[in-house]
Amino acid sequence: MVMPKKIAVWKFASCDGCQLTLIDCLEELMALGDRIQIAEFREVSRASVEGPFDLSIVEGSVSVPEDVHRIRRVRENSQYLLTIGACATSGGIQALRNIQAADEFVSAVYAHPDYIDTLATSDPIASHVAVDFELRGCPINRSQLLEVINAYLFDRKPQIATYSVCMECKRRGTPCIMVSRQTPCLGPVTQAGCGAICPAYGRGCYGCFGPMETPNMQALTAQLASLGETEEQIRRSLRTFNTNAPPFHEAAEYVDTDD
Repeated sequence: MVMPKKIAVWKFASCDGCQLTLIDCLEELMALGDRIQIAEFREVSRASVEGPFDLSIVEGSVSVPEDVHRIRRVRENSQYLLTIGACATSGGIQALRNIQAADEFVSAVYAHPDYIDTLATSDPIASHVAVDFELRGCPINRSQLLEVINAYLFDRKPQIATYSVCMECKRRGTPCIMVSRQTPCLGPVTQAGCGAICPAYGRGCYGCFGPMETPNMQALTAQLASLGETEEQIRRSLRTFNTNAPPFHEAAEYVDTDD
């Protein structure tokens, strides 16, 4: 008899959007029958099965002291650890606090900031433990999620594209909006995965899937400047869902439209 592989899902600081994408995949996962067991998934059930786990799926960033200890326990109890979404892979939009003093935000938001126990930064999971695979997106792509889960369940390498959103525009026949409409767009430096939805409807890419494998940030910022974007506008466009991803963070810090 083949023992079912245990899958656990863990939430850290996040909006739950990527877990909802996972819930949308349950029909396909249940088709595997008794080959898998959902051991931990609080978004779906209060049922809990003790580890160790064959695969742990983590959504959310490390934002409070307890998160540091909890993610270490998850890592110690998991054969494979998969992080999903911008929060888990780059710190999320909440990592905007990383470029300011966290205490200032706490004082501005909470009536009693002395009750708040938070880290100074919002960190990706990989900053604290070894991660086997990072799946980008805000939220993640359903098909990509199924591909990665199946890959680890059947001991093979996940096949996830690392090229840019521009490739997806070409595939669906969408003209480059930076050329045809003079619309600022992060598509040339953003990893594929969304299907180039925004450019298809005349909007520039917002960088939801984070930086592609080899982003040319200097060329992009120069192109955005040629379209009339100011340094502040370029910084704001890079400081969204994946603000803490190194290529985006560094480009925002050192953008210079005079080059």
